[in-house]
Amino acid sequence: MVGDEDERAVSPVIGVILMVAITVILAAVIAAFVLDMGPEGPEPTAVVDVDEQNDTTVVELRGTTDADGILIKVDNGSGNEFESIIETTGGSEGIDHSGNESATVYAYSGGGDNIEGLDDVDEYTIAEEFDLD
Repeated sequence: MVGDEDERAVSPVIGVILMVAITVILAAVIAAFVLDMGPEGPEPTAVVDVDEQNDTTVVELRGTTDADGILIKVDNGSGNEFESIIETTGGSEGIDHSGNESATVYAYSGGGDNIEGLDDVDEYTIAEEFDLD
């Protein structure tokens, strides 16, 4: 035989170690894709000021963090909805209401220039919720 007794088992041991290492690396890569363990970006947030004045409520965008703007959605309970978008700090929207309505302000990011609703944005979170009395 070639080599002495101490050298005969070296090659199979190295082969087993390499196979185990490849298996562990392959399992980690598959787990990363399956579990979506990649880093996520920060959620969009916004600071809004809500000022109720008689039959009108004014929503003003005071500032954003990782958000492109806010979308205001008002639901009157009968299926009629009002939506408005504010993209600049200091911008505001007056909402006329007659009571029994609720409003939700969403901070959003992404979606480009032609945003008409939440379906058009990449990511959104609720910035404020309130009732219109």
